[in-house]
Order: sequence, then structure tokens, then C-alpha cells
Amino acid sequence: MSPLLLTSLRIRNLALVEDLPWSLSPGFTVVTGETGSGKSLILGALKLLVGERADKSLIRSGADSCTVEARFEVAEPGPLNGQLEGLGVEPCEDGQLLLKRVLTATGTNRQFVNGSPTTLAVLKTLGGSLVDLHGPHDHQSLLSPDLQRSLLDAFSGAAKPLAEYSAVYSQLQAFQNELDSLCGDDASFERECALLAYQLQEIESAALREEEEAELHSRYNVATQGRRILELIAQLQLRLLESEDALLGRITELGRTFRDLERADPGAAHLIETHARAVAELEDLAQGLQKYNDSIDLDPGRLQELEDRVNLLETLKRKYGPTIPEVIGFGMEAADRHRKLSSRAEQRTRLQNLIGELQKRLQLTGEKLSEARGKAAPLLAQKVMEHMADLGLEKASFSVTLSLTPRPGPFGLENTEFLFAPNPGEPPKPLRAIASSGETSRIMLAVKSALAEQDTVALLVFDEIDANVGGEIAHSVGEKMRSLGKQHQVLCISHLPQVASKANHHFVVSKTYVNDRTISDLSPVAGADREAEIARMLGGKTASAVALARTLLEPGVEP
Repeated sequence: MSPLLLTSLRIRNLALVEDLPWSLSPGFTVVTGETGSGKSLILGALKLLVGERADKSLIRSGADSCTVEARFEVAEPGPLNGQLEGLGVEPCEDGQLLLKRVLTATGTNRQFVNGSPTTLAVLKTLGGSLVDLHGPHDHQSLLSPDLQRSLLDAFSGAAKPLAEYSAVYSQLQAFQNELDSLCGDDASFERECALLAYQLQEIESAALREEEEAELHSRYNVATQGRRILELIAQLQLRLLESEDALLGRITELGRTFRDLERADPGAAHLIETHARAVAELEDLAQGLQKYNDSIDLDPGRLQELEDRVNLLETLKRKYGPTIPEVIGFGMEAADRHRKLSSRAEQRTRLQNLIGELQKRLQLTGEKLSEARGKAAPLLAQKVMEHMADLGLEKASFSVTLSLTPRPGPFGLENTEFLFAPNPGEPPKPLRAIASSGETSRIMLAVKSALAEQDTVALLVFDEIDANVGGEIAHSVGEKMRSLGKQHQVLCISHLPQVASKANHHFVVSKTYVNDRTISDLSPVAGADREAEIARMLGGKTASAVALARTLLEPGVEP
């Protein structure tokens, strides 16, 4: 049995469903009911949970939103938690995985994994590994060459050689892209080299410093205001020292009056000290003015140098960045690019050697992958044909062919193709070109049966995949479903009594009318109720139909 089990599904306000809680069990579960009762709403709810897009038309009339919630029981949470961590969502707690999807009438949709909000893309990625849906048209996916290849790889156990091959292929592509970038037009290469050399020379010759700009502007402002600054200094010196009523002379004269005050009142001595400090401060101020005056340089040549430097920095910033640090960074990047281009020949040779080695490794790993596929292809075909025979296709033939590709591709050295011949004597042709929908659905079931042990998806859901079959074939379809239920949890929405009778668990969808509203409901049936449902599917509730239903319900099927 699968290490992961869907234990409950709750659907609220989805189309005809008002509030439907559903508890599920392991094995093969079948859902039946009258046409139009809402059986396929189960599939619709699961599609929402695995990330398929939906619109607000699914919301039940009168409701603001619809919600679908699922609870999975996880026996071995380690691998799943690794996947959850990689997707950036909360890990499982207490062996439970919780999925939730909410659609609102306003168009705001939300999805949650283990209670944490997530994106629709994450829900779709996770859902694809949990649930395998097969509706009336979903079996068409079997016609895809990519799916056919992945099915063969799953059967052959080729995960390890495929991973090795993919890693080498990705590395080879990266080196090839790098080589292609070095093998462009030579004229363009020369132009880029010349431009980079010019840019480097212009930036490097400027000998820039990150902190230079503020210092330079300060010195430049002083230089441009030099004459005005000297005039102001001269005025200050005149008033402080040189005029007849200069401030320093007048305040010095005040000293005699302060000394007279001290002789009259010794308590005023502190005022003399304050006066002395004022005189000293003014003398220091005079000396500072003189030093400041001596530092002013009115050399026109120096001013021109500063102006040229300012203009140079502004030009570089216009070309290479709004700030000097960004100009310096541009120069470093240009130097690195120039070094790489300058050594293009050496890099070409290096990359060509690496590519040659990787091509050999790719061929070797590809041959291992081809060998695994080649051994598995006839065995898979044989197993599928055995199951096809049980499903009424005993005269048809099925084969898996491998054809070499012109060059190694991302998934190996060959293409995989499923071939099918429905009638003896007819040449096999690609499945996508010849099989009817009924045949394709049965082949899908045969392939799923053949891959039951290798298929890692926990829940297999079939919606009327048994369409266009009947009689003994229908019995065989039911047997296949029950057999798959031994290794997977299988959910089938069916209209065939032969299939329904083989299920381990049986639920019936019905419509009721409450307060002039239609509601779809789901109920388990067993014993006489199940016999009555099988009899209804057989065409009526007559004594003969009930007797036949009782015959179909073999001992041991009931849970």
C-alpha cells in the first residue's frame, strides 16, 4: 500500500454541493449515481486541489466562496517533507498533509499547504506528485511522447542513469552557450574590445578615489571665492587691529579702567580675569585670520586645475554612473570583460576541450540510459499486452520502440514511441495516430496496471475511464481497478455495475431538494443498499436485477 493516503475530502459551495465531508479508506473506492447527480464534482474538487485553474462560475449560487480541503495521512514523511521544504512550505506534522483551496466570488483565490498560504504553481507541483487524474479526456496524455518516455523510464528503473545524463547535458549546454558567446562576429568583437579599452583608459587615467569628490568641490569653491574671501579678511583685520578705533586696542585700554575698579573694590578681581581672557581670545582670532589669509591661493593656474578636475569627474559620472563609486565599479567590470575578451582564443580552446570531454561523457551516460530502456521496452510491452488481453484487446498488439535522435537531446539519445495495432495483420502505428478513445482509455489502464509497482503517485482517480466498454470487458476493468487498489489508493467514478461491484468501498451521489434548492450528497452503501444500487445500474430494482447484483458482489469485496 502507498505510504500516503487521502483520508478526508471536504467540499463546500461547489456547484450543487453545499457542504460535503467525505472520509476515505485504502484500496479501490467507486462512486456511482444517476446521470446529472453530480458525480464528476468529486473530480472537479480534486482538480482544484492539484492546482488546475478555475473560475467563479464553480461557486454555488448565493455563496461568496467555495472551499475544497483534503487531508492525507503520511506514513513516511521524510521524502515528502524534503519536497515541501524545496517548495518553501511548512512540513507535515503528526503525519498529516493538509491541502486547501478557496475560490471567491470577487475573483480572489487562495491556496494553503499545512495551513501556510502558497502559490497556485506550488500547489500544482505538489498535487502532481500526489494525485493522478484520468477524466474522460485525460487519457489523451498517454499519446504524448514525453509521457511515454517517462513511463518507460519508470518501468526500467532508469532514474539514476537519467539523472546522470541530465546533469552532464545541462553542464554541456552551459559551456556551449559560453562558447557561442565567444564566437560571434569578429568585427563586433573588435569594436567591443576597442570600446572597453577606451573606457578603461579614461577611467584608470583619472586615478579616482571614492572620497575625492566632496574634498574637490570644497577646494574648488574656496578657489573660486578667493578674492571675496581676502576682501572680507582684510575688513575683519582692519576692524580688529589696524584702524584707529580697532577692537583689540579699545578692549586693551579697558584694562586700565578694570584695574582702577579693582583698587576701589578688590572683590571685582574676577572681572579683570575675564577681561584678560577676552583679550587673549581676540589675539588668537587675529592670528587665525592671518593664517587663513596666508592659505588663500589666488594662482589662476591652480584654479584652472581644480576646475578641470571637477569637469572631468562630472563627465565620467555622465558616462559611467551617477556617483564616483559607481564609475569605479563600472571600470572594474569593464576590466574583467576586457580580460575575458582579450583571452578569447585561449578561452575558446579551453571550452572546446571541456565540451569535447563532456560530449564523451554524455555519450557514455546516454548509452547506459539507452541500455536500460532497451532492456525494459519489450518487457513493458509484454506486460501491457497481458493486461490489454484482460481488457478485451487480446488480438491487438502493443510495442515500445526506441529511435535514435540526430543528436543527443535533454532526455537521452533516442525518442520513445508507443505503437499499437488493433487488428491482426495490420502494421503497428503510433498510438496517437490510430487508437480510438475507448482503446486509449483501456491501454492507459493496462499501462497503469503494468506500472503499478513503479508508480509513485499515491492516489489514482478515474472518471468514466470505463466508457465505451461493457460485458466481460467491464468485469476486467473492475478487476484491474481492484488490483491497482492493492498498491495504490484508487478512486473511480463509474456507470458500470461490473466495475462498481469490484470496489472495496462504494459511495452513491444523489440529488435532494431542500427549500427549492438542489443539493448533491454522497453516502456510503453496503449490504442491501449496495445490492439495490448495483441493481439500479443494471436497469432496475426487479428481483432478477437484485439477484444479478448479489451475484456480482463477490464474497470478500465488502469492507
